[in-house]
Amino acid sequence: MRFLPVILLVALVVYALVDCVRSDDADMPVGLPKAVWVVLIVVFPGAGALAWLVVSRVSRQAAGQVRGGSGTVAHPSRRPAPRPLAPDDDPDFLAGLGRQRPVEPPAPEPAADADADDDETTEDGEPGTRR
Repeated sequence: MRFLPVILLVALVVYALVDCVRSDDADMPVGLPKAVWVVLIVVFPGAGALAWLVVSRVSRQAAGQVRGGSGTVAHPSRRPAPRPLAPDDDPDFLAGLGRQRPVEPPAPEPAADADADDDETTEDGEPGTRR
């Protein structure tokens, strides 16, 4: 039980460091560079980690209210929505199934070779066996 505060402090510092390192340089709160925030979190573990968590959350909420007004902001570092994995999951593909394809003109037939050895016709042009 006496190690619980130390474990919680280490977990808080690790979480704050990971959150700080993963955030964009343009989203740094209070105008401090990312390196300064990392140093503050490491040198002053409890106070630095708490300061980062509070200030970064407040600045993200304020940025969300200024940008979109709804409080929810699509973070630029997040991945875009996943694309469909199979054609039957793609609405564009399914919509295109009802459309008719343009009819292509038939390809010209290759010229018949009169001297071909594998021609199995008789002398009068009727299909038959070779002699």
